[in-house]
Amino acid sequence: MKQKTWKIGLAVGVAAAAAAVVLNSCVTIPKGARAVRPFDQQRYLGTWYEVARMDFKFERNLSDVSASYSLNNDGTIRVDNKGYNYVQQKWKESIGKAKPVRDAGTGRLKVSFFGPFYAGYNVIAIDPDYRYALVAGNNLNYLWLLSREKSMPAATQTAYLKQAQALGYDVSKLVWTKHEHSN
Repeated sequence: MKQKTWKIGLAVGVAAAAAAVVLNSCVTIPKGARAVRPFDQQRYLGTWYEVARMDFKFERNLSDVSASYSLNNDGTIRVDNKGYNYVQQKWKESIGKAKPVRDAGTGRLKVSFFGPFYAGYNVIAIDPDYRYALVAGNNLNYLWLLSREKSMPAATQTAYLKQAQALGYDVSKLVWTKHEHSN
């Protein structure tokens, strides 16, 4: 009986380790990209407005997109994403959590909106005043230009687009977010 219990325990342990590898492997950074370091997580908290994004199913048909980041009691970051679905004519909100991939001093976070499944959120450029940011996802399908205001200076936007292009992003596919509604 002890041998059978040991084998079951070993099988559960191997399955758990494999699941951990699979889940953590989803938290990557595009080839050639470097996360901001030093990164001040406290200064990053607050509200960011989406200026542009690579479109994907969870943000399709959204305008007025913003994300608010605040600290949870357990040290993780609460992520409150909001956007106006202009097709359905209603607000959409999604609450998630984020935490550093390795250390809080690097702009690499893992974000989850669906239980134990995390995705990469990599701050690859930020201005010294933490007003404008370029964020890459796991791969070249995810990219965001963010601002503390609903727009971004042309020079900053151009610099971020050049940086994204140098990494292989097709910036012609960006969706430029309109901000027309109040919530």
